[in-house]
Amino acid sequence: METTNQTEVLELNQAFYRAFEKRDINSMAKLWFQGAGSLCIHPGGKVLKGWNEVRLSWEQIFSHTDYIEIETEIVTKEIGERVAYIVAIENVLQVNGDRRFEGLSMATNIFEKMAQKWYLIHHHGSPIIR
Repeated sequence: METTNQTEVLELNQAFYRAFEKRDINSMAKLWFQGAGSLCIHPGGKVLKGWNEVRLSWEQIFSHTDYIEIETEIVTKEIGERVAYIVAIENVLQVNGDRRFEGLSMATNIFEKMAQKWYLIHHHGSPIIR
């Protein structure tokens, strides 16, 4: 039986990937904690600290992407009362102009509950090399 926290975190995780696919920075901003404690590491990238750096990185990705589709498979999850994480395999299709990229990433998304609301505080994606 899923708890309210489990349902909310799983829905937030899905909303993150939908905002990513739609290249919607406003939806993305509603999901992320907008303080200095937010961290994001894109595949092959450096650690981005704080919402301003994280936001800029998403804006850059969105501006260089014409189409993106992401299917996820949850590998494991742990959802507590205040902190939760989801580890997932991301199957990514990205198109920009005539360039097409398909690849797999392993992602860790960490969420924290603050003032009765869950926020994404950390996203780390690493390529899966086959």
